[in-house]
Amino acid sequence: MNERPNALLNIGDKTVELPRTNASIGNDGIGVSRLMADGGVVALDPGFTNTASCASAVTYIDGDAGILRYRGYPIEQLAKNSSFLEVAYLLIYGELPTQTQLENFVMRVKNHRLLHENFRAFFTAFPHRGHPMAILQAGVAGMATYYEDTLDPRDPAQLDTAAVLLLAKLPTMISYIAKRAAGLPLTYPDAQRGYTEDFIQMTFGMPYQSHDIDPALVRALDMLLILHADHEQNCSTSTVRLVGSSQANLYASVAAGVGALAGPLHGGANEAVLRMLHQIRDTGDPVQVFVDKVKSKAEGVRLMGFGHRVYKNYDPRAAIVKETAHDVLSRLGKRDELLDIAMELEAIALSDDYFKERKLYPNVDFYTGLIYSAMGFTTKLFTPLFALGRLPGWIAQYVEMTKDPATKIGRPRQVYVGEVERDYVPLSRR
Repeated sequence: MNERPNALLNIGDKTVELPRTNASIGNDGIGVSRLMADGGVVALDPGFTNTASCASAVTYIDGDAGILRYRGYPIEQLAKNSSFLEVAYLLIYGELPTQTQLENFVMRVKNHRLLHENFRAFFTAFPHRGHPMAILQAGVAGMATYYEDTLDPRDPAQLDTAAVLLLAKLPTMISYIAKRAAGLPLTYPDAQRGYTEDFIQMTFGMPYQSHDIDPALVRALDMLLILHADHEQNCSTSTVRLVGSSQANLYASVAAGVGALAGPLHGGANEAVLRMLHQIRDTGDPVQVFVDKVKSKAEGVRLMGFGHRVYKNYDPRAAIVKETAHDVLSRLGKRDELLDIAMELEAIALSDDYFKERKLYPNVDFYTGLIYSAMGFTTKLFTPLFALGRLPGWIAQYVEMTKDPATKIGRPRQVYVGEVERDYVPLSRR
């Protein structure tokens, strides 16, 4: 790799040298850690839209070219050929596993899918109408009370066990949350089923019924989890790293990530897409009428599922999900009215200069809600499904952070714009 020169920044009569970190691909980083000490100023970047908080080897995104790679592997290849647990292994350990490594990893996860009976009862203590993400966040944080010998992030063995426990137990937690919301009996994990198949079984199956699941549907959900497995330094991943930088345990850090994902601007986009498609259908108006309202910025009309903070091209995950939506809906024999609306909306938007000039292309959320809904998941469960998919990325980023000698406890600066100094006024004179 060719070393590129450092940057120089002129601040008044001072020149500050900013060290450059060379990227293997993509944008180099310019270090600003000495900016205040050497230049007397701080970098101001609301939303951290132009600030790299770390150097990472986990995920690479080129938003202009529509590229997403995990550890260098294109998302298209992984979605087509890999399994979710194989991708989890890749993200966490850095390389694709051998057959033996994968079998051992899968077995470790399978052996820990049961919840402690007292912890299982924990999920029955919440109101059945409570939001699944709030319950899930509490459940993840609560794991620290049951596995106190896995809390030290400086111990690789403890950290590795914590990672396996999270991967194993999160599907069980989500299925229990779903069953409680529906007022249905909880079921135990089935050691004879694979990871994703067993999650579907625990979510929809009954203790007294045999539940045969179409392998194509299992594969579709497994693929959706792969597509969500990591996405660089997004809000929830950055939250996991920030909390972990204090040497908080993995459970506390991932629970914080669940909280960040719960926000509608992050994890709730696919719910919003489904609501939009229902709105278009229920009006009875042609899709073009809705598009015209979007372009005229009509009150109460928003285009959801288009555009992305990073991608300024077609989201590479969206094309994969679009194809899967067709297959899932046809296999389930579902009415595909909403899919027809979605496809027509996409076709109109992709051919309209208004959207092309603004680089508003479909993102991964545009079709995922349709698939989840067709499979029987309620809209409240869409974001927990996102969390399940994103879990390997959170773990991988946390592990990478613990191994990085450059890691420091997160402590952003600010630019103070309040009152300079005021004298206290007694209450009787106010």
